Amino acid sequence: MNLETTFARHAEPVDLSDDAAEAAARKRKRWLIIGGIVAALLLIAYIASKAMSGGAAGDKEGQKQAPSVTVVIPGSSMVQSTISATGSLAARREMPVGAVGEGGMVTRVFVDAGDWVSQGQVLASVDRQVQAQQSASLGAQIRVAQADASLAQNELDRAKTLAERGFISKADIDRRTAQRDAALARLNVARAQFGENSARIGRLDIRAPASGLILSRNVEPGQVVGGGGTVLFRIAKGGEMELRAMLSEADLARLSVGTSAEVTPVGTTKSFTGQVWQMPPVIDPTTRQGSVRIALAYNEAIRPGGFASTSIRSGAAQAPMLPESAVQSDEKGNYVFVVNAQNKVERRDVKIGSVSDAGITIATGLTGRERVVLTAGAFLNPGESVVPVRPKSN
Repeated sequence: MNLETTFARHAEPVDLSDDAAEAAARKRKRWLIIGGIVAALLLIAYIASKAMSGGAAGDKEGQKQAPSVTVVIPGSSMVQSTISATGSLAARREMPVGAVGEGGMVTRVFVDAGDWVSQGQVLASVDRQVQAQQSASLGAQIRVAQADASLAQNELDRAKTLAERGFISKADIDRRTAQRDAALARLNVARAQFGENSARIGRLDIRAPASGLILSRNVEPGQVVGGGGTVLFRIAKGGEMELRAMLSEADLARLSVGTSAEVTPVGTTKSFTGQVWQMPPVIDPTTRQGSVRIALAYNEAIRPGGFASTSIRSGAAQAPMLPESAVQSDEKGNYVFVVNAQNKVERRDVKIGSVSDAGITIATGLTGRERVVLTAGAFLNPGESVVPVRPKSN
C-alpha cells in the first residue's frame, strides 16, 4: 500500500510536466504568429518605402530630362510706334540753271559749288561784244528818229500858223500831221528795238532764280553755251533738303503730313529732326509702295545723293514689347513660344509692330501676361515639357 501510494505520488509530477510543455508550445506558437505579423508589416512598409522612393526618383529623373528655358512676362506698356525706312537725300526744291539767251562764250564764272547766292545774283557772264555793237547802232537810230520827229513837229507848227493866215489849205495841215505821227512811230520803233537788244544783253548774265545753295557748277570760262537747255548750275532753293523714303501701303496708312521723323545719314551717328511734308499721291502697283518726302533744314552733313535711314513716329499705344531673341519666323509668319500652366510649350502666332533698339513691339497675338520663351526658341517643339526659369534681375 505504501508502494502504490509512492507510485501515485511519483505519477502526478509527470502529468504536470506535460501541461507546462503544452503551455510553452502554445506560447511559442503565439510569439511566432506575432513575429510573422510584424515581419509581414515590416516587409510591406519596406516595399512601400521603396516604391515611394522609386517614384520620387522617377519624378526627379523626369525633371532632369525636361530642358530649362528662360521665360519673361512682357506685360503691356505705352510704346512709341515708329516706322523705320531708308532712302536717298536730295534737295527739296532743286533748280537747274542754264543760259536763257542766245548764248555765246562764257567770259567769267562768279560762284562755285557750296556757295550761297541770293535771288538775281549773277552766276556767270557771256561775251557780249556783238550785242554791244548792235546796241550802239540802235541807239543811233533812236537819235535819227527823234530828229525826224522833231523836224516833223516843227513843220506842223509852222503850217498851222500859215493856215490861220490863209496861206496853207487844210489838206496841207493833215499831210504834215501824218508826217509828224509817222516820225513819232519810227522813234517808238527804234526805242523798242533798243530795249529788246538791251534785254538780250541782260540775258547774257546767268542769274540765280532764287536764293539758295549752289549744288553743282558745270561751266568754266571759255566754254561756249547756248540756250538749248544745258544745265550750268544746280541750286537748292533756300538750302532746304529732304529724305525720299519708300514705304509700304500699311505704313503709309499710319502717317500724315506733319509727322515728325529722325533722319540719320550714312557715315554719321548724328540724327536730324524733320517732318513729313508730302505724302505720295499714288502707289506703285508693282511694289505696292509709295515715296514719302521728309523735309530737313540745311546742314553740311546732309548731302544730296547720299543714303540715310529714318525713324518716323506714328503715335503711341499700349502693347507688349519683347527682345528680338524671343520672336521667331517661318513661312507661316512671325511667332513666339509660350509656356502654359502645364509647363508645356505652345506656339503663338503674332504680328509685330515697330522695331527699335529697345525691342520688338507685338501688335497682336499677346496680352502681355503670358510666359514667353526668351531664348532657345529655335530648339523647342510645340507640346514639349520644359522647366521655366525667370531671368535673374540685375
